[in-house]
Amino acid sequence: MQAKKRLHLSLLLSLWVVVTSLSNRPALAQDAAPVWPTRGWPTSTPEEQGMDASELATLVDFGGSHSFDSLLVVRHGRIVTEASYAPYTADTPHDIHSCTKAVIGTLVGMVYKDGRLDRLNRPVLDFFSDRQVANVDRAKKAITVQNLLDMTSGLDWDEGFEGGKEQSFAALKLSSNWTQFILDRPMAHSPGTSFYYDSGNPHLLSAIITRLTGQTAEDYAKERLFGPLGITTWRWDRDPQGLTTGGWGLALLPRDMAKIGYLYLHHGEWEGRQLLPPGWADVLRHPTVNMHASNDPNQRYSNLFWVFPGGRVFMANGWHGQNIAVFPDLDVVVVVTAHMYVSQFALIEGIYAAVKSDSPLPPNPNADGLLTKAIKDASVEKPAIVGPTPEIASSISGKTYTFPDNELKLRSLSLFLTGPHPHVEFEIDAHDSAASPVKNDEPIGLDGRYSWGPPLKSGAAAGYSTAIRGTWLNGQRLAVDLRVPAFGVQRKYLLSFSGEKLHLRFDDGDGRVVSVDGEQGN
Repeated sequence: MQAKKRLHLSLLLSLWVVVTSLSNRPALAQDAAPVWPTRGWPTSTPEEQGMDASELATLVDFGGSHSFDSLLVVRHGRIVTEASYAPYTADTPHDIHSCTKAVIGTLVGMVYKDGRLDRLNRPVLDFFSDRQVANVDRAKKAITVQNLLDMTSGLDWDEGFEGGKEQSFAALKLSSNWTQFILDRPMAHSPGTSFYYDSGNPHLLSAIITRLTGQTAEDYAKERLFGPLGITTWRWDRDPQGLTTGGWGLALLPRDMAKIGYLYLHHGEWEGRQLLPPGWADVLRHPTVNMHASNDPNQRYSNLFWVFPGGRVFMANGWHGQNIAVFPDLDVVVVVTAHMYVSQFALIEGIYAAVKSDSPLPPNPNADGLLTKAIKDASVEKPAIVGPTPEIASSISGKTYTFPDNELKLRSLSLFLTGPHPHVEFEIDAHDSAASPVKNDEPIGLDGRYSWGPPLKSGAAAGYSTAIRGTWLNGQRLAVDLRVPAFGVQRKYLLSFSGEKLHLRFDDGDGRVVSVDGEQGN
């Protein structure tokens, strides 16, 4: 579930210059006792931790123009920058999408350290001997746990990495038994010979965790990972059999996302306890798998983390710009949540630009003022420009438009635009064709500001609340901006009215544009 990645040459050159200028810097002294944020993160000015507040202000401003929902920067165990971008607020767990994979990988490391997993080269099919698995051959029998961790299982899979239509991922979510669906896939490559981004791999790891512990991955995490780290707020999806989703579906607070990164920054240790096997968290030192990524030939992968050797950083990386980035040489952890692709290279460059010293800098009130202002500006919603309400608003208000079968699965739509509480009602087909359509009723802000609605009842973002605003562009066209802030998506609709007909254009922001036509019904 990764957004398509593009690397601009100027960014790459800038990163090369920054990294080269720091390559002779001695490693940070970390002799002082670590700060453990189990019961809460301490905060600090950037200068006290050797960082430039004006550079961090620039990074906060960058987030405002590049679809960030939150930005959190930790150095030496202290938060030096924390920004939330309206309408998202950081007291709400944010879906971390494929960063979930890194959490599953962490749990596998813990199971291995506990001795419940005897070896990482254990054949995967050993854990599913009670199942009838299709397409079993010598190659499938050779898939190991480590292959799943490295995305080198060789299973035939299409998830849109470096192009493609994510067909396998879509089919998985429609299947009645996800574990069986993944196990039954034919082989495309011999295990260990080829990297391919495959969310089925970590879902098998979730199933293996359950086989080894007798607990769902979520329950095991609650006991062995979230508990020790002081993480008390989360949500995590499950598959049709009740297994914790392994490739996506975990939502965490940004501050708790940073705890995952901080565990890795401290080599898998937390408050004097070694939670991960020795060496597991030292991702930059692992023999890593070449991702053959078109945007960066040096990009690597290891134990469900993305590795950027040139930037001396590794990341848990999720769809639409979710990132937990660890900079071991700088003693820095950075968290980003977002609703559109975030350039990892711009993020790396921004952090290197902000780190100026291994020791405190002199106070800089002007720079701190810039950072304070940038953080405040990010948290305040910027209303859209509101034009006059056209006459057509009253004539279409309350009318129901029906639609033939379409990609959006939209059955009907009714707008209520003239009363004191504008809202939109719509029906969409359920995933199960035998089930009744799902009815939704969402408020819509017509004053330039988002109106918050109840949690969605269906779809990938089910359970997350929406924020919607509408703006009339002229007498016949209404632009609707729909956000699901804690899920990290933004969808735009353009409704064009002509007599009793409605033309609806949908843009998901990822390159998918769908148009459907409806008309007023009874």
